[in-house]
Amino acid sequence: MHKPISRRTALRASGVALALPLLEAMNPAIAFEGLEQPKRMVLICNALGLYAPSLFPKSTGTGYSDTEYLKQLREHRSDFTLFSGLSHPDQNGKDPHDTEMTFLTAAINPGLGGFKNSISVDQVAATHLGHTTRFPSITLASNTQESQSYNSNGVMLPAETRPSRVFAKLFLAGSPDQQQRQRQRLAEGRSILDAVGDQTKTLNQQVSGGDRKQLDEYFAAIRTAEKELAASDAWLDRPKPAVKAEIPKDIAEPAELLGRIGELMNLIPLMLKTDSTRVVSLMIQADHGVPNIPGVQGEHHPLSHHGQDPSKIAQLNIIESGILSEFSALLTQLGQRSEHGERLLDHTAVLFGSNLGNANAHDPTNLPIILAGGGYQHGRYVAHDHNRNTPLSNLYVTLLQRMGVETDRFATSNGALNVT
Repeated sequence: MHKPISRRTALRASGVALALPLLEAMNPAIAFEGLEQPKRMVLICNALGLYAPSLFPKSTGTGYSDTEYLKQLREHRSDFTLFSGLSHPDQNGKDPHDTEMTFLTAAINPGLGGFKNSISVDQVAATHLGHTTRFPSITLASNTQESQSYNSNGVMLPAETRPSRVFAKLFLAGSPDQQQRQRQRLAEGRSILDAVGDQTKTLNQQVSGGDRKQLDEYFAAIRTAEKELAASDAWLDRPKPAVKAEIPKDIAEPAELLGRIGELMNLIPLMLKTDSTRVVSLMIQADHGVPNIPGVQGEHHPLSHHGQDPSKIAQLNIIESGILSEFSALLTQLGQRSEHGERLLDHTAVLFGSNLGNANAHDPTNLPIILAGGGYQHGRYVAHDHNRNTPLSNLYVTLLQRMGVETDRFATSNGALNVT
């Protein structure tokens, strides 16, 4: 019979994993001249969808005619594929917009009782790469710190919203005092977890087999935390890359929707070119008030619930065309050739999509999905069954495999999506 122990004692003792020997720091990032370029992933979600009649062509294949929205991407036609008929199954949640939480995770029934989110696809890739780069991943959002990136415990990773702050993290060396404070924070993180290591043996003798399994899982998470601390410490001694770019200005007004999106997207090529990270996510959020865009008088969110009102649809088209124009500008930057003739876009899979296929009806099926770059064969519109959608997670499996993750499943997938 096992002696009962208090929850407080169990939690205090469960940090034992941090008494393990210090894990190895990751090797430094390398230059890529003459070497194979690393694979990269950029995931962008426009949380209010895209008006389907303005996006999807009537014909599929390579000979499709440009629609109103696709005209914004015309110069990149050979570099992207448009998909329809993709979605995550079982997305009926507590709130119609709860699918924002699951766009990158595919966890079912978001927001309902007992719901627990799962790891997002960007974090699977980031975990696989580890601290090969200074930052395993960068998470961005257009207005608030809410993001669509979730760790292995289903905990949301807060997003960065200020371009100047992101730029400083990536490229500006801190003062000696700032670096010392950072070292102190890392050391304190380790010391707190190390301090409970002596209770391991006693605790394991007191708990049942089922409890011991739970503790083992917790210890594994703590081991991961220790590795993160060690790797972060190692990067403090490596100089940040120098870039020929001015510190971006933060746009304080949420109504400057396109400006805020553009400033964040402008940072992505710099992140990838300097190999500061290989995994980036960006959430274009739902609430910015009335966008400061000529011809728009209503708020973006209410306009997405247009009720087939032609005036509201016209304003929505202006907003969404502007967002796609910013996406086009990102593809232009990624598509520029270096002095060695290479393009970041050829080694970077860029997914642009949404958690809603029809925002007017809060419908999470038939999602608008654009995949650009990544070395795939593009220039097509591929329509999957609109009544029996193909799992979007199938495409995620394909992206993970291209990133070097050895897997044939992710979340609700039932295979890998053939992109080429």
